[in-house]
Amino acid sequence: MENTGINRLVGRLRQKETLDRYLDKDKKLTKTMDAKDLLLLGVGTVIGTGIFILPGTVAALYSGPGIVLSFVLATLVCATAAMCYAEFSSALPVAGSAYSYGNIIFGEFIGWIIGWALVLEYMLSVAAVSTGWSAYLISFLKGFGISIPKALTGSFDPAHGTYINIFAVVIVLAISLLLTQGVKTTTRINNVIVVAKIAIIILFVVVGMFYVKPSNWHPFLPYGPHGVMRGASLVFYAYLGFDCVSASAAEVKNPKKNMPIGIIGTLIICTVLYVAVAGVLTGMVSYTKLNVAAPVSYALQLVNQNWVAGIISIGAMAGMFTMMLSMIYSSSRLIYSIGRDGLLPKRLGKISDKHQVPTVSLTAVTIVIAVMGGLVSLDRLTQLVNIGTLIAFTMMSIGVIPLRRRPDIKNDGFRVPWYPVLPIISALLCIWMLSQLPAETWIVSGIWFAFGLVLYFAYGIWHSQLHKD
Repeated sequence: MENTGINRLVGRLRQKETLDRYLDKDKKLTKTMDAKDLLLLGVGTVIGTGIFILPGTVAALYSGPGIVLSFVLATLVCATAAMCYAEFSSALPVAGSAYSYGNIIFGEFIGWIIGWALVLEYMLSVAAVSTGWSAYLISFLKGFGISIPKALTGSFDPAHGTYINIFAVVIVLAISLLLTQGVKTTTRINNVIVVAKIAIIILFVVVGMFYVKPSNWHPFLPYGPHGVMRGASLVFYAYLGFDCVSASAAEVKNPKKNMPIGIIGTLIICTVLYVAVAGVLTGMVSYTKLNVAAPVSYALQLVNQNWVAGIISIGAMAGMFTMMLSMIYSSSRLIYSIGRDGLLPKRLGKISDKHQVPTVSLTAVTIVIAVMGGLVSLDRLTQLVNIGTLIAFTMMSIGVIPLRRRPDIKNDGFRVPWYPVLPIISALLCIWMLSQLPAETWIVSGIWFAFGLVLYFAYGIWHSQLHKD
């Protein structure tokens, strides 16, 4: 009797969603995005303030001018996971990214674990970036003689005189209000800002090229090959966010063609920009001097190009804005997908008739992110973003193998080359990256996943649409 009960439970946990059911549930979402929109969505997510900070600090401490090789190496690692995502999004053009893919391929329980990992990645990263955006804005306003009361400039910490980070809350609310206007309006605004951001990056590269001294590139590998490898493990996280592109699959025209272009194209464009900035930066200034808070601005000030340094600050704010826009969009689609399946309250899976937007899930996401960004100190929690992402990457890499074996899922779009070797290599690389994370990250994330398990067994499994149908 006891074994029968256990077998029934295991059977429920392994029960899989069908592609047809998801396609039917997602049909209210309008298909308005093309390959260009996906590329700009991806670049907007991946290229944030990191492009103006990471190349300098990693070059100074670990890689030297060989930082360009670190970026190329990180891209190769990331590209393996990206191709796995591209195959999934081509074969399964549904909302919810890796969460939905996991439900179809592995079953509901594994899908929930992946989804819970992505909730951690998406919401925490936006909350952290919102506080960075606020800091840049406050600094920008100070330049015009406008000072903000200290009580409104930081997380809730009465002992140090701060009660709320008001601008972090305001920017999250503003972006969410924009997202309620529908995907078409949002992508237009995102596209304009991303193009402007890319133009600012190109401006730095072009201006900086005139001040490059080849002698600064010698020695090219001051810390040896190990330094390049160490640098690659650090800059790898600069690429996190390309998986957000797959969250939009249900709102993309011709996803079999456009999704792979959006995912893989994002990596290519971002790599070119990262390598160009890193190469010029280490050519302008000796790598030994780049361990500063804003290395790009510092380099420009050394060559008396303060006007470009000012524009870079605007570019940094634009970078953070588009990253938050993409991540809040992806978060709302993820929570919508989980609500659609009944694992969270079903209201979260509702789509408004006016703009075909999951308004309830967007509102829920906005409240959580605004509270975290406005009231909580996130300094030590942002490292948890990495573990959520890498868990999803690992499962998607492994998942390509059972995906190919499903006779009911036809994919005449993108397929991972060198199957099954490349997906296995991708999974092993992701597991290696996970092994590099500190013990503290594993402990805190363990608490997060324990809470997720309680939520699933106390609510999700009893309200799942899969078990009711």
